[in-house]
Amino acid sequence: MKNEKMFAVKDNLTDDEIRYGLRNIIRDGLTSQAMSTLTGGVFLVAFALELGASNMVVGLLAAIPFLAQLIQIPSIYLIEKYRARRAICVYSSALSRMFWLPIAAIPFLFSIETGLIVLITALILQSAIGGIGGCCWNSWMRDLVPSERLGSFFSKRMSLAAVLGSSLSLAAGFYIDKWENLFPEHKLYGYSALFFLGFIAGMLGVYFLSNTPEPCMESIKKKQKFTRLLLTPFKDINFRNLIMALGPWSFAVNLAIPFFTVYMLKSLQMNMSLIIALTVLSQITNLAFLNIWGKFSDRFSNKSVLTICGTLFMLCVLAWTFIVPGKNILTMPLLITIHVFTGISTAGVSLTSGNIGFKLAPKGQATAYLASLSLVNSISSGIAPVLGGVFADFFTERQLSWKLEWSSPDSQIAFQIFNLHSWGFFFFFAFLIGLYAIHRLTMVKEPGEVEEKVVVYEFIYELGRSIKSIYSIKNRLRYTPQFALLAARNSFRKGK
Repeated sequence: MKNEKMFAVKDNLTDDEIRYGLRNIIRDGLTSQAMSTLTGGVFLVAFALELGASNMVVGLLAAIPFLAQLIQIPSIYLIEKYRARRAICVYSSALSRMFWLPIAAIPFLFSIETGLIVLITALILQSAIGGIGGCCWNSWMRDLVPSERLGSFFSKRMSLAAVLGSSLSLAAGFYIDKWENLFPEHKLYGYSALFFLGFIAGMLGVYFLSNTPEPCMESIKKKQKFTRLLLTPFKDINFRNLIMALGPWSFAVNLAIPFFTVYMLKSLQMNMSLIIALTVLSQITNLAFLNIWGKFSDRFSNKSVLTICGTLFMLCVLAWTFIVPGKNILTMPLLITIHVFTGISTAGVSLTSGNIGFKLAPKGQATAYLASLSLVNSISSGIAPVLGGVFADFFTERQLSWKLEWSSPDSQIAFQIFNLHSWGFFFFFAFLIGLYAIHRLTMVKEPGEVEEKVVVYEFIYELGRSIKSIYSIKNRLRYTPQFALLAARNSFRKGK
């Protein structure tokens, strides 16, 4: 009885209750970011490599969180039957995050071989149970956050989370390097401490979720069969186009991203601190542009921002094909450039790819619509890294090269036009599939959408204002960026 009262839903929320709920969602975002930073990404991959994980296992670890989202199919049934999203979300999130405890205990309780099995098993259970909470959370947020504030609210949430994530990443990266220097024979124990702290942060996030109010789900006039409910989003032509765009996009992204860290650790022989520093650089630029993309998505459309940022991100993926192992003075400048523009583009992609689903899902049917979108994305995201891991060794021994040669009686000159080797194949394939996904996105119709040209123009103008405010401190230089940006603005006006 007490639990029913604690997780009671309300027909209508007051403005104060909505504000209180949004504050708790921000707090949950911070604690969840802390958990994901300390338990995932570079640290999880490095931990798995220390346990002897192969390329295929690394791909499997990257795929598990996505393939586990298949649990969202029965989740829809649970939500529609009990219509208590907060209760289901809190219980499933708490249970799923408990599995970080046995993962943290691997170096203390298991051998290297058994530890890898425990890691995979615990991640499968953690991701599957957590997927139930994710399905509830999406539907819950669709009804809690005002539609006109979706972009600005989630950009604020992501910005604050990015600041925390960057700080934690740096601190944790330096900690791991220091630990490995002091205790080179006990590297795994250093990661255990990070995973335990991540568990504590995750449980704190559950507490904030439990105190967030839930509006009553909109009643359905005619009750549909479960199978028909699942198929409804695919009969909606516009939403189906969105699914057909974001599905290939998820495949492309996850064919490349999981192996960036492996490439830097194994092929480029970079230390953890340097990898974390590049990651934080990307997070800082991500943070700097989140607010801008958030304003643009509210002012114009998610689709326009997603198209621009998606194209930029795929160019960053393509740029990885030009980074080769060995001593090369261009490697570090190119890595820095890639991480900067990756941060700029992912700020818009991560914000709008979620918000466009929120916006196009009809009120009262958000659970089925968002779950279907998440389901297709999860399958695509899960298959991609597994395929990457399976074929990694095959492509390691292959190379595709395209050269132009000039011969004369006195000399011979060769120009390297194109060269793919090892991980470069994955990055190039991801680029091509990503371009196809962006093409599919053009078929989606979103209320209030404008031409991408207008968004680029406004972005340059916004960027110009920021640069102008910085350079105004120096009187002699203050007009230089203004003239350059005005020229750019004029060129876009002429092209309109």
